Amino acid sequence: MEEPSSGAAKPRVAITYCTQCRWLLRAAWMAQELLSTFGDDLGEVALVPGRGGAFLIAVDGDTVWERVRDGGFPDVKALKQRVRDRIDPGRDLGHVDGTTPTSTNDEKGQA
Repeated sequence: MEEPSSGAAKPRVAITYCTQCRWLLRAAWMAQELLSTFGDDLGEVALVPGRGGAFLIAVDGDTVWERVRDGGFPDVKALKQRVRDRIDPGRDLGHVDGTTPTSTNDEKGQA
């Protein structure tokens, strides 16, 4: 059953992984991390079987990470930042960006 459309298409993330290298679990973990962080802001996260050492992540067809070009696999922080920069550049990723929410002394129980 399809969800009602808001009119604007949501981004599609495709993670192409090498089946020969058995990188499915790595790709699935990265997909889970993106879905946990971006939730309903993503229209789809697809796992795409590939061969020959392929591992690339694309948002709406634009590559944001490629294993050979970028020197290995992304850590989750770098991946989330690159996806965020593509789909919602103004979004704060909190601890992933190295920021912490500010609080007043009253919120900490101090007067």
